[in-house]
Amino acid sequence: MSGTAPYRGGSERPASREWTWPRSSLLGSLAPSARGRLLALGTRVGYEAGRVLMREGDATAFVLLLVDGVVKATGRTRDGRDALLAVRMGGELVGELAAVDGKPRSATVTTCGIVTARVLDRKGFLAFLDREPAIAHAVNASIVAKLRAANSYRVDFTGCDAPTRLARVLYQVALSHGEHSGDGIVIRWPITQPELGTLSGAAEPTVQKALRRLREAGVISTGYRAIKVEDLARLNAIANDQP
Repeated sequence: MSGTAPYRGGSERPASREWTWPRSSLLGSLAPSARGRLLALGTRVGYEAGRVLMREGDATAFVLLLVDGVVKATGRTRDGRDALLAVRMGGELVGELAAVDGKPRSATVTTCGIVTARVLDRKGFLAFLDREPAIAHAVNASIVAKLRAANSYRVDFTGCDAPTRLARVLYQVALSHGEHSGDGIVIRWPITQPELGTLSGAAEPTVQKALRRLREAGVISTGYRAIKVEDLARLNAIANDQP
């Protein structure tokens, strides 16, 4: 969808559904009245799986407010590979940097399954933030949190081996995007082993080997389009290179 308005088709969840968002997300951090005003902006749309919503280098400036579903942000490396940069879920904004600074997109954003979102044009989005200083502060805080997470990600990965880096990726994702299920935490977004490799800076065979060891140790279990962290404390110990 290079340089064009978002696709307005695909499957969409029922409008009657009661949405919930983690408190760490933008929507989850807002008071109900402020959340309602933000959700009233733009146009509600549904996207099918595998849809490219934004493309790296494009000059578009609309913003997506994710209501439900998961998207991934990827960037093109110098050797032509697609590196997974981040995962965004319901409750978060996508594309706000281009809306704020007017520069080309810094990443390609693709849906991982069915996604429901509100599409906000740049002019309307910025005008809304001018009228709503408290929400503007929350948006700024969410941007800062993303930048801090990116910096922490780079620092944390310095000087540790690939299995430790993978454990850190899984631990971070479980805390930020996981759903509690019994004594464990389920990561319900479809991430491939090559994508886990780019997140952890490891080759795919290394990822396969590390995942197998984590399964054999009872730290995680894997299923269709999901990973369950069975022992978060043990995963944390491995992520911090503790015996």
